[in-house]
Amino acid sequence: MTKRLFSGKMSPMRQSKLFTRTRKESPTDEVSQNAELLIRGGFIHKEMAGVYSYLPLGLRVLKKIENIIREEMDKVGGQEVLMSTFQPKDNWEKTGRWEAMTDLYKVADSAGREVALGPTHEEIVVPILKNYVSSHKDFPVCIYQIQNKFRMELRAKSGMLRGREFIMKDMYSFHTSAEDFEKFYSQMQDTYKTIFSRVGIGHLTYMTFASGGTFAKYSHEFQTITPMGEDVIYLDENTGIAINKEVLDSEVINSLGLKRENLVEHKAIEVGNIFDLKTKYSKPFDLSFADEKGEKHTVLMGCYGIGLGRLLGTVVEVLSDDKGIIWPESIAPFAVHLLALGEDEMVSMEANKIYENLSKMGIEILFDDRSSISAGEKFSDADLLGIPFRAVVSARSLKDGGIELKKRTEEKGKIVSENELLKILKPSKKI
Repeated sequence: MTKRLFSGKMSPMRQSKLFTRTRKESPTDEVSQNAELLIRGGFIHKEMAGVYSYLPLGLRVLKKIENIIREEMDKVGGQEVLMSTFQPKDNWEKTGRWEAMTDLYKVADSAGREVALGPTHEEIVVPILKNYVSSHKDFPVCIYQIQNKFRMELRAKSGMLRGREFIMKDMYSFHTSAEDFEKFYSQMQDTYKTIFSRVGIGHLTYMTFASGGTFAKYSHEFQTITPMGEDVIYLDENTGIAINKEVLDSEVINSLGLKRENLVEHKAIEVGNIFDLKTKYSKPFDLSFADEKGEKHTVLMGCYGIGLGRLLGTVVEVLSDDKGIIWPESIAPFAVHLLALGEDEMVSMEANKIYENLSKMGIEILFDDRSSISAGEKFSDADLLGIPFRAVVSARSLKDGGIELKKRTEEKGKIVSENELLKILKPSKKI
């Protein structure tokens, strides 16, 4: 997977050529709004509980989310890799997680040899790095990937929010001192805030203090507030500081300078997390470095995760209405949805001309050129698909002097010329 595959413009599309179709009825085996809308819109296809395939529209959204994350990881010095899905049993036994990790998928071949299907990659990235670094001059190092993961999730019931197979960005940083790690960790906190703002949910997402387990006093989750969330957090709305319910006690509240009476309970979805791993995974593999005096020290580590499918599902969960999805411009599958209404030849000619001209200008456009679909069905589909702008060409709009343009979030549109349409759409195309 090279960056060339995920950057640049995405091609326009005629809806008559799109093999997927929208559905009026909701899937009977889904209870979450994100899965319902994504399936009805033809963005994803459910294979089984917790396992989904991305269809053309959904893949466009996923790639845009991926691009945003990749750009932000590169800015902090991340080096992208793609690690193996099959992981040696020996590595997991060294860290003690072969038996301890209860949701680990274990696969055996016909000869009885066992491997793990990667749910995370500490057991792979550390041995890789050990082959290439040994001096304090080699650090810090930051490695990330965007890859399918597998976890034996027994409660796969929340659509894209809780999957058995899912796509995750996992980054691992390696440091020679606590000071260097803490500096980078703080930088990653800001980077994550930037990512969630860029995908359109920054105003609803809070860095949340959570248990650090055996690693540190705290880890940090990024929680997006929504009534459909499975987590419970307590938010101080004046400071923007949040605490996960599992770590809510007087000591934590006081250490953060908060007052219990100011904390408001919310349900939320965890869209990302960052951890101080210390030497938990470097020590079993003897990942170490020699300092200026030649003395040996164990490398310090941090890890930083974002589930792309979960993030996509969260956007749908919190940015939709009773008509369908409302995609932010930054990750929408297209910038504009062009609708041609009626069978008037002049309408067809004008709509096709607009489609060709906007396509040449690099505007990502979905053209509903279907001739057998009523105007009402086209409007309904446009609302469901949730593309930021809807441009309608009809006999009425042409009589009024142009194209009826409406934002997905607006009730009424306005008539604009083709030149005005281009000026409005060109700045909105962000990847």
